Amino acid sequence: PDIVQFDRISDAETQHLTTIRLLLDRYDMTDPTVGLGVGDFTDPDVDALYGSLIDKATTPANALGVGVTIEKMDIADLEDAMAGLTTPDVLQVYTHLQQASEHHLAAFGG
Repeated sequence: PDIVQFDRISDAETQHLTTIRLLLDRYDMTDPTVGLGVGDFTDPDVDALYGSLIDKATTPANALGVGVTIEKMDIADLEDAMAGLTTPDVLQVYTHLQQASEHHLAAFGG
């Protein structure tokens, strides 16, 4: 569905990916998204999850609900990733991403 939150959050997510790619370059890590299109994943579990979430987004209310689900998952993943993390620049980026996900969650009505 055409919902303004998705346009705005999509733009924000593009910026977040750019920031993560800077960290990957800085630490000489392989970017797992290189060569993949939007909605393409190399991990079969992530691919299946993506497909199931897209299938649920058939109405505006359901699409917003999917947005809530994704942001809650992102927040939990970031909390796990930050546990014990001591690299200042990575911790700063993850903290920013977590705050952004909390804003996105609120925008989706979660």
